[in-house]
Amino acid sequence: MGIQINGTNDTISAADGSLEVGGFTFENKTTAQRNAGVSTAIGAVIYNSTDNVVQVYTGTKWDQLSNTFIASGGTLDTTSRSGYNVHTFTSPGTFTVSAGNKDIEYLVIAGGASGGGIYGGGGAGGYRTGTLPVSVSPGSYTVTVGAGGASVTATSKGSAGSNSVFGTITSSGGGGGGSNSNAPLLPGNPGGSGGGASRNGTGGTGNSGGYTPSEGNNGATGGIAGPPGYDCGGGGGGAGGAGSNGTDGGGGATVGGPGGNGQASSITGTSVTRAGGGGGGAGPTGAGSGGPGGGGNGGSWPGTPGTAATANTGSGGGGGGNPSGPSSGAGGSGIVIIAYQV
Repeated sequence: MGIQINGTNDTISAADGSLEVGGFTFENKTTAQRNAGVSTAIGAVIYNSTDNVVQVYTGTKWDQLSNTFIASGGTLDTTSRSGYNVHTFTSPGTFTVSAGNKDIEYLVIAGGASGGGIYGGGGAGGYRTGTLPVSVSPGSYTVTVGAGGASVTATSKGSAGSNSVFGTITSSGGGGGGSNSNAPLLPGNPGGSGGGASRNGTGGTGNSGGYTPSEGNNGATGGIAGPPGYDCGGGGGGAGGAGSNGTDGGGGATVGGPGGNGQASSITGTSVTRAGGGGGGAGPTGAGSGGPGGGGNGGSWPGTPGTAATANTGSGGGGGGNPSGPSSGAGGSGIVIIAYQV
């Protein structure tokens, strides 16, 4: 039941307190109520009590009319994801909010580790994504983009990746791969995702930050073949799955374990997979492949080094196979991406 104003069709609804003026509807709704069925006529206006802002429907999206959110930092993309601003950081910086408040989405990936000097694949950097539960308000938020672990020689374990940080969100650097030298060097190291082991060592554990949901997965066990056998490495863990174990390929050959799968995100408007584990190295043949998402391939004995992970994916580098000189693949640097509706 409505009340006619000045003989026009302008009414005030007694049922819910909404006001209709000349075909324009004004309502007090939460975001959930708005999405569940508020009139989507062009020009419909609501007070969004979830975000404490006034919004108008343009025909394709709800535009904000009050408490306008203004932010800067990184590389700003206003077109790749319809209705969103996307800020991408591939190096350290600052996300600065100069006006308004708004819940935002984030993807924070740490630097991946390098593979071990002989065989163990590097673990991917920690992978954390979600929506900040408290609206971001004016202020400056530090962004750290973790570096990938450097390549190492045959006698060394892989180098850990460095943490990435956005405000209160931290992702842990990947764990280095094990190296075939002596017992202390064989296991993979723990990290955001764990490094793969060499020979009969065990893989490193993932989710070193202890987060829920987990930021990464375990590295895999290395392998050894019967006489005249060669050793091999396990794959490094990835954001989407654990690395695979190195195996006996028969006839004295071994097969390095593939790196764990990366994880896909559509925060930029396009699905992109990142943070794959590094492949384990092996004897003359059978090196493991890098995990989908940018993981480096394993090398093979006696002279093929592991390959580097793809930059700004947080992936692990391939385990090495060269007994002298640089041997393993370097880990990939991380990335931080922030997105919000406009």
